[in-house]
Amino acid sequence: MEKFSYANPTSDKDALSLLGSSWSDAAILAGGTDLISMMKESLAAPKTVVNIKNIKSLGGIGVGTHTVRIGATVTFDELAENPEIRKAFPSLVEAALGVSSPQIRNMGTVAGDLLQRPRCWYFRRGYGLLGQQNGKSLIPDGENRYHAIFDNAGPAYFVNPSSLAPALIALGARVKLLSASGMREVAVDKLFVTPKTADARETTIQPNELLTEITIPTDATKNATYEVREKAALDWPLVAASVSLKMSGNKVASARVMLSHVAPTPYSASSADQFLAGQTINETTAEEAGKRAVAGAAPLSQNGYKVQLAKVAVKRALLAAAKHA
Repeated sequence: MEKFSYANPTSDKDALSLLGSSWSDAAILAGGTDLISMMKESLAAPKTVVNIKNIKSLGGIGVGTHTVRIGATVTFDELAENPEIRKAFPSLVEAALGVSSPQIRNMGTVAGDLLQRPRCWYFRRGYGLLGQQNGKSLIPDGENRYHAIFDNAGPAYFVNPSSLAPALIALGARVKLLSASGMREVAVDKLFVTPKTADARETTIQPNELLTEITIPTDATKNATYEVREKAALDWPLVAASVSLKMSGNKVASARVMLSHVAPTPYSASSADQFLAGQTINETTAEEAGKRAVAGAAPLSQNGYKVQLAKVAVKRALLAAAKHA
């Protein structure tokens, strides 16, 4: 680990004054579950580490007339235990509880989950964000069983690692990004991009910006998350699906189906959305939606199994959502 300065601001203004114009200038520490390991592995070497855990304005969950506000430093445990979140957004609770480590649920934050770096083992072993050696990707002909099955024509093959992003996108959530020049607000799905070069990033947040909060509209929806994992111990899902359904009686008025761990960004299964409009959710329609969700999948040499898992995840998420009050 390289030497660094440590700062402990108590206001967002003070925190912003410590950020720089490049990612090497400063790094934000919230739960630290990703940053610390990145620094230990020499994948990140910020000159300054800015601890934001003591900035009270970045914490807490608040319920307004039209939106729910979730502060950036809210932990997985706080999210999963909040009665309002449990009632309105079971998809978020299921995603948070899918993090099986009590230690990470206690320390990891919602903003940290959204902004964590890819878990691709090529990236984590020093081959860069795109997993390249001598300008050529190692992934298509290498070990790729956990890599993308959508949007994987290159040069990016990693999968987005966020547990909460698919559910938040399905629910229509937005994030607020604060810089010295002011606040900007973006939909959560616009927070993620597929990098085209090794020097690019996989999110649209800038080095001088601070993610302060997430807002979710309180529109009544039936929602759920279903994850498929290789083991119950701490691990990332092989595939997960998050769904949100606006209902008209017993029929779907509109749907949003999101897949995760299948593409460099959370993947919107728009074909499934279109099919579900006007449908009643049952075994038959849920299964058909799962089939449509994977239309266009292009597995690599070792990850074709993800196609079937994605079908099942969508089907089970839809059936679970339909049962919620």
